[in-house]
Amino acid sequence: MKALELRGVDKSFKKRRGEVVRALDGVSLEVGKGEVVGILGPNGSGKSTLVRVISTLVLPDAGSVEVFGTDAVRHPKRVQRSMNRVSVEASFFKKLSAMENLLYGAKLYGVTSREARPKIKEILENIGFAHKRATEPMEHLSRGMQQKIALARALLTSPVLMLLDEPTTGLDPRSKKDVQAFIRKIRQAHDSSILLCTHDMGEAEELCDRVGIMMDGKILALERPDELKRRYATNGRVPSLEETFMAATGYSVEEASAEKE
Repeated sequence: MKALELRGVDKSFKKRRGEVVRALDGVSLEVGKGEVVGILGPNGSGKSTLVRVISTLVLPDAGSVEVFGTDAVRHPKRVQRSMNRVSVEASFFKKLSAMENLLYGAKLYGVTSREARPKIKEILENIGFAHKRATEPMEHLSRGMQQKIALARALLTSPVLMLLDEPTTGLDPRSKKDVQAFIRKIRQAHDSSILLCTHDMGEAEELCDRVGIMMDGKILALERPDELKRRYATNGRVPSLEETFMAATGYSVEEASAEKE
């Protein structure tokens, strides 16, 4: 049984002027149990919409989404129990402290404060978040620190499927390495399946078993990083992942993101 399986998923949105934007265009992909699959694409490529559809926040217009064999459209509550989502858009109660936000999140998951406190402490240590700062209001924390709290909140229940939408955006290099190391640790400890959406080439190559290239709502390719690069080799030279992305899309990630703005 696959951890995640999408078949022919479409999703369109209407803009204010009536223009229809196709965010997902016939997307099909699979994530095996214990596998990390990366979706590499610029801003506006459809990555965040993909995560919202899988996490049942948005209904697809067409196609199917299954999480461990369960139809996510017909049984959203059931699939929500087996997954957690970390997004760059994570929201919090800004006046409450990081610890209060995490304890509130634990309560929503059915975890008591007594059970949650030692687990929160362990998670914060693993992602390099100073425990003494956990008592500060969220509004006083940097974007990078808030992103770490978003990751910590998602890990409170040791989910078997994690949807990571730009999980290290806004982090300094050291914090980024801390989070990436913790993602590896979670995978090994819990055999979690992970869908990682990112525009960071190095992150995708370092963490993922397979990497997909996404552009204009379509998955253009989805293979192991070494196989993906060999596909676009020229004259016997194997390109970097960034060169592979450019060969597949005609843009660098930065150029493609600027094109969407």
